[in-house]
Amino acid sequence: MAPASPLPRRLPPHGLYAITDGPRGDLLAAAEAALQGGAALLQYRDKTADHARRLQEAAALSALRARFDVPLIVNDDVELARESGAAGVHLGEDDPGIAQARKVLGPDAVIGVSCYDSLQRARDAAAAGADYLAFGAFFPSPTKPHARRATPELLHQARALGKPLVAIGGITIDNGALLVEAGADFLAVVSAVFGAPDIRAAASAFAGLFTRHEP
Repeated sequence: MAPASPLPRRLPPHGLYAITDGPRGDLLAAAEAALQGGAALLQYRDKTADHARRLQEAAALSALRARFDVPLIVNDDVELARESGAAGVHLGEDDPGIAQARKVLGPDAVIGVSCYDSLQRARDAAAAGADYLAFGAFFPSPTKPHARRATPELLHQARALGKPLVAIGGITIDNGALLVEAGADFLAVVSAVFGAPDIRAAASAFAGLFTRHEP
């Protein structure tokens, strides 16, 4: 499947960052429901080695997002992001560096970086040109049960770096407002959206957390 037209290579000011929990047979329908509910960012996350299926799905999500003008970010895989026409890539500590990703994806790509519980890693990523900084896990996470734990105070400290901040890890409607108040520009959510009985309603509820905190 050929990539769709280039995705918007800009970050919205804030909102729900919906992260898919593939592989799943209803991936496109689930992603569409999250976008209908108001997700501001969408990440394709699939840790399997089935490159052909992953490329097909990522390209299909590229086409889907065109109706919503929402950037698609690919988790970990720089080449998959390039091949599928995604807006950018999210990098962990074991992935290629920002400079290498920028070389492959171009100067306008959105490149986010996992900073876990480390303000120093966030400083380094910001200096290297990351477009957003992700911290977490803030709460016990069913996706990564052994993830390092971050605190809301870390978000306060990271505001000085001047980059959009993403909070991730065990986030629910009940605890998400705390992180928005602490300075998170985006709440990255997997299970509480894509594991919800009504994905669209769950996404809408998360989007509403930001509406309530707008100045």
